[in-house]
Amino acid sequence: MSKILVVADHKDGEVRKPTLELLSHTRGAGLSTDALLIGQNVKGLADTLAGHGAGTVYVADDASLQYFSADTYAAAVADAAAKAQATQIWISVSETGKALGPTVAGRMDAAFVGDAQGLEIEGDNVTVLRPAMATKVMQKVRFAKAGVKVITVRSGAFDVQPADAKPANVVALPAPNSNGRVVVKSLEQEESGEIDLGDANIVVSVGRGVKGPDGVELVRPLAKRLGAGFGASRAVVDSGWMPYNAQVGQTGRVVTPDVYFAIGVSGAIQHLAGMSGSKLIVAVNKDPDAPIFSVADYGIVGDLFKVVPLLIEEVGKVKK
Repeated sequence: MSKILVVADHKDGEVRKPTLELLSHTRGAGLSTDALLIGQNVKGLADTLAGHGAGTVYVADDASLQYFSADTYAAAVADAAAKAQATQIWISVSETGKALGPTVAGRMDAAFVGDAQGLEIEGDNVTVLRPAMATKVMQKVRFAKAGVKVITVRSGAFDVQPADAKPANVVALPAPNSNGRVVVKSLEQEESGEIDLGDANIVVSVGRGVKGPDGVELVRPLAKRLGAGFGASRAVVDSGWMPYNAQVGQTGRVVTPDVYFAIGVSGAIQHLAGMSGSKLIVAVNKDPDAPIFSVADYGIVGDLFKVVPLLIEEVGKVKK
């Protein structure tokens, strides 16, 4: 029987939605699941994990864990996995998860599959569904050998279910000694005041069609009025019109919001790889043959410089 350890992703004192998705799924499927919290002053999040399905919550809470370090965090995961006798380790695809998953697998000499969009579990066997060839095909990956399996899972793969009122069974872990060669001393983060793309229920993204920084600023008020994350295609980032952390796509952020607005985005396959999992897609482009319309639920063929001000006006009416 599978025993799953979910590594919790948290930010600013809250458990992030992708972790709750994983726990909700395992609870609904009746799978034996524990969770792991790593960081500084994170003990208070244990009840949230228990309420969404974690049987035991392992907590590595120490000042030395204030900043993410793949080596150090991987040591904590390996410790928790051994104590939980986990056969599978699930980690959400995030900035830290992308680095942590392969590091854990290497440390534990375990099999690894990344970027899962779905999981099929039968007893000790798990089949991973993941996009490949820039989302052109969906792979079914099975593990050839027994042993611990490490899997990173995309946000939006499962739904979050309501939590139970359940106190956590907490097991404290000592601060790991990773013997890592890299020590993170501080973290500098640009404060943009905008909603993080990974946390946003609505995302507005701009493409080359905005034509420059002035076009970016034309669209930005739409994101603000919608309370949305503000993203961009690679072409926009490469042109220096927006920072790299705003890039959505195969080499940027993967987002799965409830609503995704693609403004002046042509829909190159690399961009689709980062947003095609959105629940509802709205596209604005003057080219009726733009590839973005092939995935859009709603499309407006028109000049974005005329359409966007109208959208901002209409959203303003609804928000009043």
